[in-house]
Amino acid sequence: MRKVIPILIGILTVFTFSLQAQRSAEIGVVIGASSYYGDLSPENAQNNTSQYQPSFSFFYRQNINSTFGFRANLAYGSLTGDDSLSDQAFRQERNFNFESSILELGLIGEINLFGFSPGGNGSRFSPYLFGGVALFHFNPLTEYEGQTVELQPLGTEGQGMEGFPDRYRLTQISIPFGGGIKYAINDQINIGLELGFRKTFTDYLDDVSGAYVPYPTLRASNGELAAALGNRTGEFLGTEPVEVQEGALRGNPLKDDWYLMGGFTLTYTIFSDRGGSGKMGRRGGKQFGCPTF
Repeated sequence: MRKVIPILIGILTVFTFSLQAQRSAEIGVVIGASSYYGDLSPENAQNNTSQYQPSFSFFYRQNINSTFGFRANLAYGSLTGDDSLSDQAFRQERNFNFESSILELGLIGEINLFGFSPGGNGSRFSPYLFGGVALFHFNPLTEYEGQTVELQPLGTEGQGMEGFPDRYRLTQISIPFGGGIKYAINDQINIGLELGFRKTFTDYLDDVSGAYVPYPTLRASNGELAAALGNRTGEFLGTEPVEVQEGALRGNPLKDDWYLMGGFTLTYTIFSDRGGSGKMGRRGGKQFGCPTF
C-alpha cells in the first residue's frame, strides 16, 4: 500500500497541471446501484439482482478538449452476498453471508468517442469510455446470533496464526473501468448513464477465499467466535460444528473479488472556455441548435 500513495500523488499532480489547458469543468453526481461478484455471488442472474444496493458518487470533471477528460471521484456504496440465495445445496450448507460498505476515492480518465463539446460547433451527445485507479475501504460484516460481527479482526481462515498470512488490509487499490453515454440538455446541465467495473486485488471483500482451518485449531488460536464463523455448516444443519476434510476450500482462492457501480449521472458546468470566451460560466460561439454528431 505504501507504493500506491506515491502513484496516486503523481496522478493527482498530472491532473492538477492539466487544469492549465482546461476547456470546461463540471461538478456532478452519479445516483444508482452497487453490486459484488465473488465467492458468495448467486449463480443465476435473477437471484443476483437482490444483491444490488444503493450507491452514489460525487465528482469533479475536467474536460481537456472534446475528446479527453479527467475526473476526481468520491463514491459510496454497499455490497452483500449470501449463500442462502444459491441454488446449490452445498453452497446453502456452507451458510456464509456478508455485507460491507465501500468508500472509494478515484482518479479517472475519460474518452468521448464522438467528441463532446456542446455549445459552439460541438456535439452535445457522446458515448464514452473511462478507466483509472482508486483507493477503496471495505469492512465485511455478518449476522451471528442476532449480532453484527466484524469478520476481518477474527481471522476466520487462520489469519494471524503461526504459519498463516497476516490479516488482510481493509484499504486496497482497485482499477475502475467502464463506459456510458452523456447528453447536454443546455449550456449548464448534462445528463447520462454509466456502468463501471472495479477490478480488485483482494479475494476478501466477503471474508471468504481459501481453505477451512480445523475447528479446534482455529478456536484455540483465534477464539470461539472465529471458529464459529469460519465454519457455519453446523449452524445451518442445527448440529455441533461439522468437521471438514483438511484442505477443503471455503472459496476459490484463484479468483479475486470484483465490485461494480453505475447509475444516472447529472452534472453542472461551472467553467467553460469553449470558443475562446475564457469567462466563468459562459461559452463562446453559438448556442444550442440541432445536435451535431
